Amino acid sequence: MPRSAWVYPTLAVLLFAATAIPSLGIGFTHSVAGLVFAAVLLVVLFGTVFAAVHHAEVIAERVGEPFGTLLLTLAVTIIEVALIATLMLGEQEVPTLARDTVFAVVMIVCNGLVGACILAGGLRYREQEFQITGVNVYLCVLTVLATITLVMPNYTLETPGPVYSHLQLAFVSVATIVLYGVFLYTQTIRHRDYFIGGKQEENGHAAASGGVLVMSVGLLIVSLVAVVLLAKKFSLVVDAGAAAIGAPPAFAGVVVAMLVLLPESIAALSAARKNDLQKSINLALGSSLATIGLTIPAVSEAAYLLDKTLVLGLPSRDIVLLAMTMLVSMMTFGTGRTNILFGLVHLVIFAIFLLLVFVP
Repeated sequence: MPRSAWVYPTLAVLLFAATAIPSLGIGFTHSVAGLVFAAVLLVVLFGTVFAAVHHAEVIAERVGEPFGTLLLTLAVTIIEVALIATLMLGEQEVPTLARDTVFAVVMIVCNGLVGACILAGGLRYREQEFQITGVNVYLCVLTVLATITLVMPNYTLETPGPVYSHLQLAFVSVATIVLYGVFLYTQTIRHRDYFIGGKQEENGHAAASGGVLVMSVGLLIVSLVAVVLLAKKFSLVVDAGAAAIGAPPAFAGVVVAMLVLLPESIAALSAARKNDLQKSINLALGSSLATIGLTIPAVSEAAYLLDKTLVLGLPSRDIVLLAMTMLVSMMTFGTGRTNILFGLVHLVIFAIFLLLVFVP
């Protein structure tokens, strides 16, 4: 086990404990000491997120695919929900943060990450293969979840604006959970062979020793709790950074999405370079589904309990980007083989998304 796998979670817990003692005066402020604290916080937070993903991967090797990828995705989703809830429901209300983060995840995953994986694999192997049936399941569920959570709120009549009424939001949340639950049943039990490539079948069951497995379970829990505890401190740094560079509100959503997706992105790119594009797809598209299927219901419940407004509907410009992403994804994964051109097309769409975040 690498030293960082237990050092960063320990540092995260100690850092939170230090900030909880007022007499120490440790925290983020607009001063030199505050900037030093912000730098330390970001390093520790990033390290803890990587540690959480490492321990999830250790456990995943023991349980095998596709359960391993599912565990990794759920761990990242817990981190994401904590960050969104803290930023959105804090002192400075950001009712669009959940929408912006979910949309950013879909764009980063379906265009940035998928494009990078296909391009990296194509440059090394010319073409790569994957299970068409499994990808079709991902895209089918993702299209429905993205539409009912990010598009439909713009066209309902019960409440004005891009929001659902309480009844509509409750129904959509339940429908989202049910659909994601049935997808998990399909992925892990009913049709798990749709999501397992030949490479994974060879290497997917490397066993960890009992002691390492128990330690990884414990440190995974500590890492997730530590990230949740530091989320409030992180929100202050994000707000200050956005104000300093004059970034639009969507900037916070992109930051949260990139933070939680960075470890998974590295794992997906590594799999693509090892000619295991199926695992890359499982990680990438699974992240999108988990983000919508778990994050939206969780944040909706928090917003309802705290009587906060939750804006979900995307502006028309972003709806066009979302529709183009879904259409191009269907064509990219329609043949079961990929090449560098498909990867470049997705990266161009991702570049347009980033441009429109800062130059709307």
